[in-house]
Amino acid sequence: MKTKITELLGIEYPIIQGGMAWVAEHRLAAAVSNAGGLGIIGAASAPPEIVREEIKKCKELTDKPFGVNVMLLNPNAEEVAKIVVEEGVKVVTTGAGNPAKFMELWSKAGVKVIPVVASVAMAKMMQRAGADAVVAEGMESGGHIGSITTMALVPQVVDAVNIPVIAAGGIADGRGLAAAMMLGAEGVQMGTRFVAAAEAVVHDNYKAKLIKATDIDSEVTGLSTGHPVRSLRNHMTREYLRLEKEGADFMELEQLTLGSLKNAVVDGDVVDGTVMAGQISGMIKEVKTCSEIIQEMVTKAKSLLSGGRFS
Repeated sequence: MKTKITELLGIEYPIIQGGMAWVAEHRLAAAVSNAGGLGIIGAASAPPEIVREEIKKCKELTDKPFGVNVMLLNPNAEEVAKIVVEEGVKVVTTGAGNPAKFMELWSKAGVKVIPVVASVAMAKMMQRAGADAVVAEGMESGGHIGSITTMALVPQVVDAVNIPVIAAGGIADGRGLAAAMMLGAEGVQMGTRFVAAAEAVVHDNYKAKLIKATDIDSEVTGLSTGHPVRSLRNHMTREYLRLEKEGADFMELEQLTLGSLKNAVVDGDVVDGTVMAGQISGMIKEVKTCSEIIQEMVTKAKSLLSGGRFS
């Protein structure tokens, strides 16, 4: 499947793995890259030297392209941006801010910059800043979300910018990949589906909760704070929503979720931890390898895009 994104990034298939905090580490990134997609190491708020070590470990497992997701509001973002260059990483995805101040550094080093956006205005801003492509992420996705659905957002972003667009949010299989291409996207980014990959170093409790989830098991917390997050329903989300309804302040709500993502991903606490996941959770029925996930997606998408029918 050759698209502008496969050509831009030097990958076989137009499938990118999301840079999920505590999930997107070197083993998952390498597995996705080895399967023909683009693996991503999620820097999140990790100390810079930990990010450097993750990059080095990923290099030991793959000779294919991979990237790093840089959260721009992270106090360590500037140091992580330099480490990306020093370690020869050729792709960066960004979130939570404008990467403009790092564009010259990355551009000189030949780093392709792909910001994640949730609106047309942000996509235009990223194009002006010099981005090579954008990920248009709909509210169906897990974790921090915007307010526009993927189906509505992607074609509007495609129409608004001249750089390639990657669709994200609500995509789990070949049907989603084919649909994204029909909307004008040049590729897709997936997070939740790769959480349930065999190579993802995620606690079995987390994967089991994903596999048991139905179409209505995700819900959004944090709407009152302006920082909405989509997770699977559990005791923590119910308590959070109760406090929101009662008018709790931001700091009280923050205290409730402090360290809760790590607790779920690493320790397996899916009761009081934050089990970030998108609305496609109900589509995940079993753990599969990254290669199986990608090959099944590509095979089905090719069939659909060439006039085949879903069966």
